[in-house]
Amino acid sequence: MAESVKDVARLAGVSVGTVSNVLNHPDKVAEATVARVQEAIEKLGFVRNDVARQLRAGNSRAIGLLILDVRNPFFTDLARGAEARAAELGHAVLLANSDESSAREADYLDLFEQQRIRGLLISPVGDITGRLHRLRDRGIRSVLVDRPSSDIAFGSVFVDDVAGGEIAVRHLLEIGRRRIAFVGGSLAIRQVSDRLTGARAAVAEHAGASLEVVETAALTVDEGAKAAHALLTRPPADRPDAVFAANDLLAIGMLQVLAGSGDVTIPDDIALVGYDDIDFASAAIVPLSSIRQPAALIGATAVELLLTRTGEAAVVGRASEPTRAVRFQPELVARASTGVR
Repeated sequence: MAESVKDVARLAGVSVGTVSNVLNHPDKVAEATVARVQEAIEKLGFVRNDVARQLRAGNSRAIGLLILDVRNPFFTDLARGAEARAAELGHAVLLANSDESSAREADYLDLFEQQRIRGLLISPVGDITGRLHRLRDRGIRSVLVDRPSSDIAFGSVFVDDVAGGEIAVRHLLEIGRRRIAFVGGSLAIRQVSDRLTGARAAVAEHAGASLEVVETAALTVDEGAKAAHALLTRPPADRPDAVFAANDLLAIGMLQVLAGSGDVTIPDDIALVGYDDIDFASAAIVPLSSIRQPAALIGATAVELLLTRTGEAAVVGRASEPTRAVRFQPELVARASTGVR
């Protein structure tokens, strides 16, 4: 393997500067020269040291994407959308999973800062405004994904989760349900608390309706199953007649346990609405009503917004004055879990 660019330049019979241009700006080099340099690279097995190059240049083509839970298909779709758009614009996405852990999130932020990434897309566990300001001072811009930002220093791309919570619970109220449970947590996660805020607003509009909050340790199928088992220990008269789950994974976990219990019929005894409309929602044993988010579009838009904020508006094709926030509207997809067939 070649030790440096000098070996490639020597074999190709060109200057080190020409090799650098072939690696970074091939459009500035004659095709015949590009071919000769690439042949030398292949023959020598040369792999350029991107870390060293970034330290010299002070920037990177890598965009960090830090999400809450890589197991959640919503975030998988979001990451795919971000990766596809970044590739079109000449960048790469480095995916990291906080697993809803503040400590793990902090470790990845340290790593991204050390690597001098081009910018950061993040769905944070809690309030990390101070840390994002520190990254900004180091030249690393941030865009929040799947949640809004109250700080004008950061961009954000998100769905209106308060509206989503209202839509979900309003649907349950419209089909005649009055004892509604909100299942989700941690409430420190902004998306969860916003969906709960919307749910409370919808219930407040209906006399006689109530909202019980069942906080979970995580937003997973297992936690949904635990919540369902807890409901089944209660007498039927003390159970809710509807559940709004903070995401589809929780809803699917609840659905599996409740529908398999032999004690509850979905939706006759308990109607159920999830959030995200992941692929599994329509394929569940009882097709799940859910609030749809455009996950891939959120990821792609976040990449575009980040690059405009790092001075690459011309590459993205957007205005040079960066938009601070992009908000999408949620949509109800009603299925059999709320009686729609």
